[in-house]
Amino acid sequence: MSNDQPTPGQPPEDDDPFLKKPQEPPPPSAGSPYGSAPPPPPYDPGGYGGGFGGVDPLAGMPPLAQPGKRIVARLIDFLIISIPLYLISLPWGGAIDVTSDNGDDGFGDAVSNSYSGHQLVWSLIGLVVYVAYDTYFTHKDGRTLGKRLLKLRVAMLNDGRVPDTSSALMRAVVLWLPALLCCPCLWWLINIVLMFTDKPYRQGLQDKAAKTVVVSVP
Repeated sequence: MSNDQPTPGQPPEDDDPFLKKPQEPPPPSAGSPYGSAPPPPPYDPGGYGGGFGGVDPLAGMPPLAQPGKRIVARLIDFLIISIPLYLISLPWGGAIDVTSDNGDDGFGDAVSNSYSGHQLVWSLIGLVVYVAYDTYFTHKDGRTLGKRLLKLRVAMLNDGRVPDTSSALMRAVVLWLPALLCCPCLWWLINIVLMFTDKPYRQGLQDKAAKTVVVSVP
């Protein structure tokens, strides 16, 4: 099974125009007692680096994606999946609970409970579809249809490559599982806030879990 990573000891193929190209450290100045210190690793889970005189953690990376574009791209992906999924569900009663309180506690509760179970089934179906969609396109070239339209790309933070299957799946599950089955409003709010405030990589929770970053592409 391929793990989509270069074999140790072999140089990576330069077939990806968006690979992160680390900034070479400047040569030591003549007479300097410190010489040329090696740069820190590209990804440091415990800190953000870039202290006074340190290496810029964003050096060599494409520009980070603007949060507004990421939100629009996600909305496009959501509509691409949710509209066909809802239309397919209509012959079976629809995927959205449209029942209302009719004042009949007995019959009303029974109908409500039936629709709750019905909704759960469609939520699980939707979860599988969303995760499969995100995993496939993220592993394929880092771009879902929404990201392609907005010229965005998901990349591994350590080297800029397209995420392998396990990273793409991790990212999709962390993004969609809580959003569809647990706490959608809170989950989207946390991720939107992180897009604007996380330093220095603007990582959502799904990016932190998969060690990815979203960048702009030509």
